[in-house]
Amino acid sequence: MRVLIVGGGIGGLATALKLHQAGLEVEIFERSPEIRELGVGINTLPHAIKELADLGLLDALDKVAIRTHELIYMNRFGQEIWREKRGLDAGLDYPQFSIHRGKLQKVLLDVVLDRIGADHVHTGHELTGFSQTAEQVTGTFATASGTSTEVSGDVLIGADGIHSAVRRTYYPDEGPPSWNGIILWRGALETDPFLTGRSMIIAGGLAAKLVLYPISNDVSDSGKTLLNWAVASKIGDSTSPPPRREDWSRAGRLDELMAKVEGVFHLDLLDVPALIRATPEFYEYPMCDRDPLPRWSHGRVTLLGDAAHPMYPVGSNGASQAILDACALADLLTSGHSVEAALTAYDDARRPMTAEIVRKNRLGGPEGVIDLVEQRAPDGFNNLSDVVTEDEIKALVSGYAQLAGFSKEAVNRG
Repeated sequence: MRVLIVGGGIGGLATALKLHQAGLEVEIFERSPEIRELGVGINTLPHAIKELADLGLLDALDKVAIRTHELIYMNRFGQEIWREKRGLDAGLDYPQFSIHRGKLQKVLLDVVLDRIGADHVHTGHELTGFSQTAEQVTGTFATASGTSTEVSGDVLIGADGIHSAVRRTYYPDEGPPSWNGIILWRGALETDPFLTGRSMIIAGGLAAKLVLYPISNDVSDSGKTLLNWAVASKIGDSTSPPPRREDWSRAGRLDELMAKVEGVFHLDLLDVPALIRATPEFYEYPMCDRDPLPRWSHGRVTLLGDAAHPMYPVGSNGASQAILDACALADLLTSGHSVEAALTAYDDARRPMTAEIVRKNRLGGPEGVIDLVEQRAPDGFNNLSDVVTEDEIKALVSGYAQLAGFSKEAVNRG
């Protein structure tokens, strides 16, 4: 079986490795002239790390990432709302990794080049169309040299992101991604570690949220860490388009961001405005998603990752769910069923759950707990129990982990 993968991001590369491990031939087509290390920090959850460990990638990840120890939810005054251990420290069989998105992509790419070969990775190839028969599917690609080429295979996988050309073929009237009015600014700065050195903090509430976590210790001999930060704040509403197109490398505006943080966050751990001002370069990204689809698979063609289920970046689920897509797809394509039956089974297995995650993320995901506290106690609290019950907190936090499949029971059982 020969599989054509459109897109050389995390989802596409993970899919290539899973399919190759299962004995299938793969060809990767990436529209950019090179696969570059874009983005800033992300978290990859234990159920996804389990699949990467199965590919033998743990040592490579440990060299460029942090094994997350704990997650702490706070209000904007630094008052603790919830604290929980993560990954191995929570008793799971696999770690959670905090990592630079580009570093994760490079780990995957290096292994693809080593195991599958550079001649199977085609950069500068933009999908312009495809067709299929009962026996095969053929993709047409515009190349960087200005020529056009056709490549045939048994399966075509659209792993080409939120602006997927494959998705647009089947849903041409869908329109642009849906923006909720929130801009996410993201940056990273070498600085002193805080708390355990492997702690993750999400603070704030409805007006603005702050996320802090280290993504690498391999930055110097000074004992400092590379600290990833993100600020999310509403600047518009869902009736208007984003002010600028989604782009992993779009530079953010300092004046626009500082208006959202100065006088807002009061954390004893660090000076948030000073952290941001000291960051030489940071990026902005409109918080966008798309409505869940009624169907991903069409004959010998299917969708994966952000092309299938773009979601708001809450709950640390974007990259993780793409990796889980890859695993499910590889298992089903080697199950002995026909291609069409395998892709239909993949659709049935993955689409309903990811659709529910998209909907939960629109409501705030597990981070909704800090929204709830701010709504009830906007100026802080003396006793948390007077504001929210433990059962309310667990319903938001633990319920989401169960839904997304990274609870202790789900990961260790699976």
